[in-house]
Amino acid sequence: MTVNTTDRLAALRSLMKERKVDIYVVPSEDSHASEYIADCDARRAFISGFTGSAGTAVVTLEKAALATDGRYFNQATKQLDENWHLLKTGLQDVPTWQEWTADESAGGKSVGIDPTLISPAAADKLNGDIKKRGGAGLKAVTENLVDLVWGESRPPRPSEPVFLLGAQYAGKGTAEKLTDLRKELEKKKAVAFVVSMLDEIAWLFNLRGNDITYNPVFFSYAIITKDSATLYVDESKLTDQVKKYLAENDTKIKPYNDLFKDTEVLANAAKSTSESEKPAKYIVSNKASWALKLALGGEKYVDEVRSPIGDAKAIKNETELEGMRKCHIRDGAALIKFFAWLEDQLINKEAKLDEVEAADQLEKFRSEQKDFVGLSFDTISSTGPNGAVIHYKPERGSCSVIDPNAIYLCDSGAQFYDGTTDVTRTLHFGHPTAAERKAYTLVLKGNIALDTAVFPKGTSGFALDALARQFLWKYGLDYRHGTGHGVGSFLNVHEGPIGIGTRKAYIDVPLAPGNVLSIEPGYYEDGNYGIRIENLAIVREVKTEHQFGDKPYLGFEHVTMVPYCRNLVDETLLTQEEKDWLNKSSAEIRKNMAGYFDGDRLTTKWLMRETNPF
Repeated sequence: MTVNTTDRLAALRSLMKERKVDIYVVPSEDSHASEYIADCDARRAFISGFTGSAGTAVVTLEKAALATDGRYFNQATKQLDENWHLLKTGLQDVPTWQEWTADESAGGKSVGIDPTLISPAAADKLNGDIKKRGGAGLKAVTENLVDLVWGESRPPRPSEPVFLLGAQYAGKGTAEKLTDLRKELEKKKAVAFVVSMLDEIAWLFNLRGNDITYNPVFFSYAIITKDSATLYVDESKLTDQVKKYLAENDTKIKPYNDLFKDTEVLANAAKSTSESEKPAKYIVSNKASWALKLALGGEKYVDEVRSPIGDAKAIKNETELEGMRKCHIRDGAALIKFFAWLEDQLINKEAKLDEVEAADQLEKFRSEQKDFVGLSFDTISSTGPNGAVIHYKPERGSCSVIDPNAIYLCDSGAQFYDGTTDVTRTLHFGHPTAAERKAYTLVLKGNIALDTAVFPKGTSGFALDALARQFLWKYGLDYRHGTGHGVGSFLNVHEGPIGIGTRKAYIDVPLAPGNVLSIEPGYYEDGNYGIRIENLAIVREVKTEHQFGDKPYLGFEHVTMVPYCRNLVDETLLTQEEKDWLNKSSAEIRKNMAGYFDGDRLTTKWLMRETNPF
């Protein structure tokens, strides 16, 4: 649905003129660099009308541009009104939002941004680009102008309860995690680490919350020194159990809003060192905000690093890995029951179901599983051409009725106390075309190729990406998204720093045993259909006949337990090895589903059919 943004833009431009800002940048993120955000932080969506999770809005006194990537081109085209120009990031000859902003700044124009919403490195680069084009530079506007336009209609900041994640799920105590972090502080010769990422704080203190939909995190900051830990959070959100746990782990509690006041105290302490002494150094994540770095005293006193907490969190302990295996079995049971039910409704009962009704039923089946907490993201329930919108979100009351004669793509996930799931299956309940079957099988071959890959320790996800695309490339086909992302343990469904794809960041972070990530190649034909097959997999060490260079070799253990759509498989395109892999996978799914569908003839029949050997 398109929102008329004319009045909002006029109000924003009026504020820009008052503050002598010629261009104003509105990022998607909140002050914690969160991918998914609370409603009160959806500033870019409010000002532009575009609700996709990735993108940046830039408003000048005469123009407005929205930049987003290939996952959201279709969605943005439908949602932006005539006030906006869409910058299709990644396409040839299309400028990035930074380039567009710098070009617009020529002639001495100033560019403003809320400094809590951009990293120091990004701010520094943007400032340099602006000045190269003849602009006046980047200005930190501490009062968020979109918030002022939003006014009283802006949703309140959430204040959901924070709860303790038990050792039976976390597998490692906070005291041990703090000890490990302090060793990193010592290595980096830093006096403190100021933690700003919400999932890192949740993991470090074995706490979870619900301040951001689908992400079990809570608004907070933390400061860790060699002999103290302080959690900045609204104390009213903490149960007595949580307070006791924090006290047992020598962690002080201070109000959330005290963080910047305390960082200024740290900055003053660092500045008070004599000229002969080396200044105290604080470390922050390279995703921390420009505002945080400025508050700590700036470049001289702050080192931005890839977060040691993020690195530690990405390598799951044995308790977390076993939790991932178990929750994916329960999640698989819910999905299998759903797909059997959906086919029966569409084909046998000839029911008219829309995309949201189907998604609601899937959530109901999931909610019946042990340790279910909620969904891990909006379910992408998409029929026919909607499946070509990579991050499609069906809207209640205005979405499509599922067509049993078209491809149906379902990308969904759940949060369980023992893990996080994310799985995509593409199905056809009728008679797919030869082209659809070919495309599906090429995607499936890519999924199998990556799943079965063996690679030396030190290999990055950047290096592995081509394995999943190779079969599509042979036919001149491809997809505009990454092949895999890290996944949290009852945390964010998208978790850094690892991933599989062409992002430069993936070059620097090799995959390691204990990583959990997705494998999700796809293919999309605008206006017709979308295909994606996604499993979650654990990186583990594998035994090889030889060990060149005395290096360990790694591979994947997939944990997703949902069959593939036999109706869409073109067997003539599969090798015998690929058929053997599919048969082994099917046998594993059958074994793990034992006891889940006793007395449920409909689901059992569907499962047996979909896991028949090739």
